[in-house]
Amino acid sequence: METVVTGLFGIAPDALRGRTRGDRRTALARQTAMYVAHVGLGLTRAETGRMFARDRSTVAHACRIIEERRDDPMLDLVLMAVENTCGAREGSRP
Repeated sequence: METVVTGLFGIAPDALRGRTRGDRRTALARQTAMYVAHVGLGLTRAETGRMFARDRSTVAHACRIIEERRDDPMLDLVLMAVENTCGAREGSRP
């Protein structure tokens, strides 16, 4: 999932787990990845937070931000691409 998100947003993979917020694109990419991990893959907020070296309250905030922005057709396309790719990978596991 992280590879897909970083590729779509054009950021370095290390940026998603970086300790700093980063620029707007990096922050949105991280929020998107957290949203997909929590909502799409079913990880708890705590698990998602550990995955990205963030607190669970940050994950909750990221999910709220992404939900509010789902009306943006471009962001919705990105989310669908990430979710479809992750779903295909999950479904292909033995």
